Amino acid sequence: MAQNEKTSARVSSIASKALQNPSSLSPSVIKELAASVLTQSPDRQQSQQPQPQKK
Repeated sequence: MAQNEKTSARVSSIASKALQNPSSLSPSVIKELAASVLTQSPDRQQSQQPQPQKK
């Protein structure tokens, strides 16, 4: 996630509607909201697989 990413007013409005009345959202709006949230979440660190020890 970049340091300058902010939630847009549109996405904030959708999230507010979702909290107030979840059944009012269409599947496409739910996908838009989820995509925005996932885009703004911190990047996962790549976990390194333990290397087998050499004998």
